[in-house]
Amino acid sequence: MLSALKKFPFWAQTVTGLVLGVLLGVLARANDLTWLSTTLATVGSTFVQLLTLAVVPLVFTAIVVSIANLRNVNGGPGTVARLAGKTLLWFGITSLIAVLVGIGVGLLTNPGQGVTLPVDPGYKPKSQGGWLDFLKGLLPTNPVLAFTEGRVLQIVFLAVVIGIAAYKVGSKAEPFVNFNRSLLEITQKALWWVIRLAPLGTLGLIGRATAQYGFDLLRPLATFAIAVYAGCAIVLFVVYPLLLALVGKVNPVRFFAKAWAPIQLAFVSRSSIGTLPLTQQTTIRRLGVPEQYASFAVPFGATTKMDGCAAVYPAIAAIFVAQVYGVQLSFTDYVLIAAVSVFGSAATAGLTGAIVMLTLTLSTVGLPLAGVGLIIAIDAILDMIRTATNVAGQMVVPVLVARSEGTLDDEVFNAPATGDPLAQDATEESKDEQRVPATV
Repeated sequence: MLSALKKFPFWAQTVTGLVLGVLLGVLARANDLTWLSTTLATVGSTFVQLLTLAVVPLVFTAIVVSIANLRNVNGGPGTVARLAGKTLLWFGITSLIAVLVGIGVGLLTNPGQGVTLPVDPGYKPKSQGGWLDFLKGLLPTNPVLAFTEGRVLQIVFLAVVIGIAAYKVGSKAEPFVNFNRSLLEITQKALWWVIRLAPLGTLGLIGRATAQYGFDLLRPLATFAIAVYAGCAIVLFVVYPLLLALVGKVNPVRFFAKAWAPIQLAFVSRSSIGTLPLTQQTTIRRLGVPEQYASFAVPFGATTKMDGCAAVYPAIAAIFVAQVYGVQLSFTDYVLIAAVSVFGSAATAGLTGAIVMLTLTLSTVGLPLAGVGLIIAIDAILDMIRTATNVAGQMVVPVLVARSEGTLDDEVFNAPATGDPLAQDATEESKDEQRVPATV
């Protein structure tokens, strides 16, 4: 039974879970089966909780190790600075393109026109994203609380500072770096076990959403939801392929064939960080990006590279809220929206949801934060396509940078897109076990 399941491709397992989840959700909603709805919700929330459990150690160790690993990049500090600069530059360029797509789709669809949802003027989001709040949330006052309370932005800040310090210290920091490297390997291995449960998690998450919301809630927000999916789809299937073909000089179809597993996992899990091990493995083993560079770019992108959550979505949502409240956005407002998307995407921190980024955008252009309450109910549905777009961008940029550096392995990239990423991980695991000498 287990061997037969292993032969069943991961993508097919996940799609099967998605279809069964929708069917069970419809069944639970149509027949008011509370026990089934509760079971689906429990399965889905448990899967997300297992992913979230690994966030703190994974984010900290991945960033520290990725920065320290830059010592192994040929060419010295100059090459390291150039790689980091190119990565940040492409993060900014793709974010700018994505937010322009979001603004364009929002202006074409007018998602807030004719919407008559009840507005609660007293609604306040649990977490807000004003610039002052963002800066306060970035700098920890107590490092211990940052870890115990899971304040991801502060953990990212600490990891970057400590990683740079370890890089500067050099060989004397190697024991500390090795400890983090070991902890990262252990965390990733445990997370791989969770990722293997993705088909079951998909069944629960999709089933719960269908049972709770059905399709009734989408009717007044249909244009908005379609606009978000359309904007993300344009970035995902038009912008990225054009960049890959024109700048990266690679086949976009081959890219998506190789990268589809992490994109699909991101869609159902709604977590860039939870998808990180699969994203990084795919970028190195299937897309041909050098490991020394990918081990920096992919973890860094998982916490800061958010074209879906931080660019397309807040742009369309801002237009939606403005139209619902009858506010006319000026050219300056659109410029501010673009600026927030390019410079403020770290506020999303790779976790499920993009409410912090949305409130940051709304507060920057002076729109009422109560507008968040209009769309919060369908956020889970929108977050799936947003996260898939995020993760795709986190693989596109390393490919573009590696191509510009002449280090992209074309033989690996152009190899047939066969095999299962999870099966490949199992193969590597067995190889690692074979390398360990037997003990008497």
